[in-house]
Amino acid sequence: MYETTTAEVMTKGMNCLVENLGIIDAERFISNLLKEQSDYTEWRRKFFANMDLETFLNEAVEYGKKHPFRGEK
Repeated sequence: MYETTTAEVMTKGMNCLVENLGIIDAERFISNLLKEQSDYTEWRRKFFANMDLETFLNEAVEYGKKHPFRGEK
């Protein structure tokens, strides 16, 4: 089984941020994560804590339509 290297994960993650936010906001996102020394996983848990299941599922479906999985090229 092939494991993704840290460098590959970082490259894919940055590409995703740039594609969706643009280079400036991607850098702002990274800067804020580093500056605040926050736990991203905990932040996401809190973000979704007050969202009901139906809303979560609807948003996930809409996101999937706008960003279809294309897999590896």
